[in-house]
Amino acid sequence: MTTEVDRQIARSAELLARTQATHRDRALYAQRRHSVATRLTRIAVADAVILLGAVALGLGMPLGMFGALGVLTLLIATTLALAIFPTEPAPTPERIREADIRALPDQTRAWLAMQRPALPAPAIGLVDQISQRLATLQPQLALLKDEDPAAQEVRKLVAEQLPDFISGYAQVPPPLRTVERNGRTPDAQLVDGLKLIDAEIAEMTEQLAQGTLDSLETRGRYLEIKYRGDEQA
Repeated sequence: MTTEVDRQIARSAELLARTQATHRDRALYAQRRHSVATRLTRIAVADAVILLGAVALGLGMPLGMFGALGVLTLLIATTLALAIFPTEPAPTPERIREADIRALPDQTRAWLAMQRPALPAPAIGLVDQISQRLATLQPQLALLKDEDPAAQEVRKLVAEQLPDFISGYAQVPPPLRTVERNGRTPDAQLVDGLKLIDAEIAEMTEQLAQGTLDSLETRGRYLEIKYRGDEQA
């Protein structure tokens, strides 16, 4: 007999599934939008170069019907090629380690999206949450340089420890991922590790944001002193 507790558990599980699906859909939509924008930009630039080259060539000698047809054919071929072929190589742990600090969140989020099918259900929600945190962290990283200590700490966690941790789990044969060893299964270890990484990224984001808030507060007090003569400032 189904009890009220069972129904409540079922409703909670359904709500959790919908929330995870929403995060996943948003992440995939953002990635698709970025890919489409990149493709359109590349097509526009390439077509503009071809047209400018054709105009410059036409100033020296008439292109004629065959020349115009050749330009049109080149435009069509270039547009199709740039629309079909990938805009950039698929992210790998090696590429993530070499990525600029500003591009690191996007590279890592794209790689995480590729790992989702091989992860257990509890880990998928954590991966989606980490992706959202990386999206929040990205504007703050744009203000850093690669040699900054804060940037190096973020790179160590996001570009090294996170990919290495998930890659290590992927090397465990699927039948053994639910088998306990020393009291814990690889699935449980993965979930616990992702929770820890998620908390670390959240703390880093807060610390970087706090630095910005402290800077704004200092600037505001300076203006009060200089322009208002606020004795209490």
